Amino acid sequence: MSTSSSLVYEFCALTDQGRVRSNNEDAVTVDIASQVAVLADGMGGYNAGEVASRMATELIQQGLVQWLEDDGRSAVPGDLRLAMETCVESANRAIYQASQSNAQCAGMGTTVVVAVFRGDRLVLGHIGDSRCYRLRDGALCQITRDHSWLQEQVDAGILTPQEAALSGFRNLVTRALGVESTALLEVNEFVVQPDDLFILCSDGLTDMVDDGELEAIAAGSGALVDRAARMIEAANSRGGRDNISVLLVRAGAAEKKRGLVSRLLLRTD
Repeated sequence: MSTSSSLVYEFCALTDQGRVRSNNEDAVTVDIASQVAVLADGMGGYNAGEVASRMATELIQQGLVQWLEDDGRSAVPGDLRLAMETCVESANRAIYQASQSNAQCAGMGTTVVVAVFRGDRLVLGHIGDSRCYRLRDGALCQITRDHSWLQEQVDAGILTPQEAALSGFRNLVTRALGVESTALLEVNEFVVQPDDLFILCSDGLTDMVDDGELEAIAAGSGALVDRAARMIEAANSRGGRDNISVLLVRAGAAEKKRGLVSRLLLRTD
């Protein structure tokens, strides 16, 4: 559990190989003290996707944590946005250079979702089709927009969301980290309210579990780890065709310190 001046945040991350894949090319990492969470879904031959996602999560987290410790404790969200873009661009260069210099890593890349919570603000960046949802007052809302061919077809009015959900081209991303010398990170800022629940996830979850069922699981009872496990179980029960990663972040109101009078009234000795 991590505290801020107005909210406390609880984190939980789970990743699963799924029922079909021979290895897990997803990666998740959380730094609770700095309130940084990163999820990546790798792609590429051999084990290259696994290399790309691990590099992305580790390098982005390390860069952001270092920046927050050195310069960012009192930084405004605009400064954090620039720091996030810098850290992601640095990770992109490292992954791209590794793919160029190592034949077994040729063509590797990864999606990424990175979230930093500061007080009652979330600064959220993403590349590709890994997603972030927010559950508020029992209603689920996707707060990232897929960088994918299918999403472009929906935006252009060529396909309906229902047609896109049934398409065989769900995994064609239009942006990825590490596949080119530069990467375009989409960054947005959100106000966080007490009891908000954020779900960062790879498409191994969302390709198998529709938003209605995801909302029901997220709004259910139990600890975060139990809800995350139920999400993964739901994806696996429908075939688990891909690796499945879930990173949950729950916001809660910070407890107000009791005043001197109330503390004295509670004394019994």
